[in-house]
Amino acid sequence: MFRDWSFGRKLGAGFALAGLILLLVALVGYRSTATLIENNDAVSHSYQVRTGLADLLSELKDAETGQRGYLLTGTDSYLGPYESALPNIKKTFGDVKNLTSDNPSQQRRLDSISHVIDQKLAELAHTIELRRTTGLDAALKVVETDLGKSYMDQIRDLVHDADREEADLLDQRAATVKSSSEWAISIILWGSLLGVVLVAAIGWTITASLSKQIGAAVQHVQSSSAELQAAANQQLSGAAEQATAMSEITTTISELLATSRQIAESALRVSQIAEQTASSARSGDGTVGIAVESISAIRRQVDQVVGHMLELGRKSQQIGAVLDIVSELAEQTNILAINATIEAAGAGEAGKRFSVVADEIRKLADRVAGSAKEIRALIDDVRSAVNTTVMATETGSKAVDAGSRQFGDVAASFKQIGGLVTTTTDASREIELSTKQQTTAVEQVNIAIANVAQASKETEASSAQTLQTASELAGLSKELLRIVRPREAA
Repeated sequence: MFRDWSFGRKLGAGFALAGLILLLVALVGYRSTATLIENNDAVSHSYQVRTGLADLLSELKDAETGQRGYLLTGTDSYLGPYESALPNIKKTFGDVKNLTSDNPSQQRRLDSISHVIDQKLAELAHTIELRRTTGLDAALKVVETDLGKSYMDQIRDLVHDADREEADLLDQRAATVKSSSEWAISIILWGSLLGVVLVAAIGWTITASLSKQIGAAVQHVQSSSAELQAAANQQLSGAAEQATAMSEITTTISELLATSRQIAESALRVSQIAEQTASSARSGDGTVGIAVESISAIRRQVDQVVGHMLELGRKSQQIGAVLDIVSELAEQTNILAINATIEAAGAGEAGKRFSVVADEIRKLADRVAGSAKEIRALIDDVRSAVNTTVMATETGSKAVDAGSRQFGDVAASFKQIGGLVTTTTDASREIELSTKQQTTAVEQVNIAIANVAQASKETEASSAQTLQTASELAGLSKELLRIVRPREAA
């Protein structure tokens, strides 16, 4: 059954089996890796819970430390650890609560811890309030009841129990991670090794089967090649006869050569004239290019004129704005000057206070002077823009004149091209006469071709034997086709 399979079918079956093995190894490896990642996440989760429990206990100790410092000293600065620990305790407890939401026993234990923490914080707040309002003795009496110590002991025991449970879970998950890692390594290693062995076996089987089938076909092809060589020897004699006919063709070609020389001379003249025509055309093209550049220059100059005119408009607007400022400043200066004069004259010694008004007048005067300078600068810019516009306009006019002259040169160049085209037409007529002379030579070529046809008849016998050998090769090719693609051969 396997021997009758085609080359493509065998190769496809081998690759399919190898691909199936690799797919199985990949799927198992993927599953093992996914399990390993899940276990690693669980281990990380346990570490987070344990860290949160430790932080919670540490923050309670910080709160208790701040309370003791305040009870002993009565200084509010000692309450810093206590006050900073209160929001941290609430946040840390909430984080641990969320992390253990999937563990009912831990949730119950955390509920107990929350109740005791509330009692502990209430006890701390009560002693601090007593120390602040009543004094140290009243606060110490509450401390001496050991109620706060009892709360802390309960919290430590509950936190220890919760941490112990997380530690047990951590040990279990670590063991699971180790087992998953070993399983994944084993699957990948042994699966890959098995795949390599199977692929090697499949390759060897396919190679051996194809070697036998193709080897037999190659032997048949070699014997047929020997027969083709004998037929080629027979065709060699026919080729000699064809060589005689080719000598006659050579004589005729000599006559064609003489005619070709005349055609070559005429073609040379045409080439020279064409070269002159191309030169004139290039000259005309260059002239047109210069004219185009001139026109472009005109366009740029016009654009420049427009730009300067726009600039002139903008400068004028700026001058108007600055003049408005100058007018406003002049009015304010006059008003302030009048007020300052009146106040100074009526206040007497107290008029010294109006020195501020005098300073303000001087500042406004400075602004007026600055604005006047700015107006002068803008006026200078406007003048410069106007001058530049005039120069650009003159340059544009010159560019227009240059463009006109260039187009005149273009017209002259194209007239020269027209004359050269007329000369080219005359040369083409001479080529036509030479072509008529070649017609006679072609008739002689026909006679030589008839001789070649006679030699071809003698080659026909050898071609029959070659045809038979070709038929055998066709049968062998069908056999090879059946081996490679049996459906197409059928």
